[in-house]
Amino acid sequence: MAEIQEVQLQITAKVEEEKEAKLAVNNRNNLTVTDQPTTDNRSRNYWRWIRLGIYALFVICGQAAATLLGRQYYDKGGNSNWLATLVQLAGFPILLPYYCCINISTPFVQLQRKIKIKPPNPFFILASVYVGLGIITAADCFLYSIGLRYLPVSTYSIICASQLAFNSFFSFFFNKQKFTPYIINSLVLLTISSALLVFQNDSENKKGVLSKQKYAIGFICTVGASAGYGFQLSLTQLAFTKVIKRETFRAVLDMIIYTAFVASCAILLGLFVSREWMGLNREMEAYQLGKVSYVMNLVWTAICWQIFSIGSVGLISETSSLFSNAISVVGLPVVPVLAVVFFHDKMHGLKVIAMVLAIWGFFSFLYQNYLDDYCKSKSDNGEAKQPLQAPSTGS
Repeated sequence: MAEIQEVQLQITAKVEEEKEAKLAVNNRNNLTVTDQPTTDNRSRNYWRWIRLGIYALFVICGQAAATLLGRQYYDKGGNSNWLATLVQLAGFPILLPYYCCINISTPFVQLQRKIKIKPPNPFFILASVYVGLGIITAADCFLYSIGLRYLPVSTYSIICASQLAFNSFFSFFFNKQKFTPYIINSLVLLTISSALLVFQNDSENKKGVLSKQKYAIGFICTVGASAGYGFQLSLTQLAFTKVIKRETFRAVLDMIIYTAFVASCAILLGLFVSREWMGLNREMEAYQLGKVSYVMNLVWTAICWQIFSIGSVGLISETSSLFSNAISVVGLPVVPVLAVVFFHDKMHGLKVIAMVLAIWGFFSFLYQNYLDDYCKSKSDNGEAKQPLQAPSTGS
């Protein structure tokens, strides 16, 4: 009898040990599954912020360098508005080797985010999007070229800052953009930082450097270009959301290359119709810095604008058109500072204040995006943990 009881106790002990072992394995699996979403979210956020930093650097550096080169083109003897516009768009072929050679079949953002990739829309719809955006881009760039020709750099920068207000207006209707206190604070600071730059040009206007007619033409064209650019950015974001439905690096390159191709064709047509191409040889001969500098100015202007385009479209695909425009406005006060170095302009206290306000506004916008990512990551973790809590509530 004692032996039977001893055998029963041994069997009971083994069963309990097996239950404890299974329970331990289940706990480890649960911990692994629970911790996995947190690790994935941190990794996704880490790489996302790296991409945002690279894109922002492309926007600021590309825009500043291209604007200064455009100013140099006009100051040293360039007169063709169509050519100055063409170089803003015709640099897209430098992206073709990268587009064809690199393996971009793997989604760029899908590696970091759980995105359900949808099949692309029919060719006709995509072609209509690229053609429409290309024509708008061509018109914007042409108006910007006229404004840069007839206005001082600082005045040009302040008017360009109005594109942020136009973009906010269009984003509210097209992209359902929500305005938080941090975003409003950023918009106000960025606009004021560029608005301060206009006051230093009063002395130039009083000296008669610019005629009233040319100043009015430059002002109207730049305001129109700023409105068109804000409209274009909102449409680009809408195209990514409703038509393209892919957040991949290939989609970004498609948007840049096809849009730039259409815009370049439109500007090239205008160059020949206006017959400005007939005077380009004389313009190159009379360029103050020489023929080589003339060609290098045009080439590097085209390259810098393509760098800007990569950053701008990349920011739109990652965040929103409003954020992309905010980064662009951050770079506007940088232009007068660089003009001090390369064109020996005078540095005024207003420029320093404008830089401080621009940086302040930029970090305000950046902090709002950090809060959005934090809330999204927190909600994702809550959803991931919810299925694991179901068995315990039912027991």
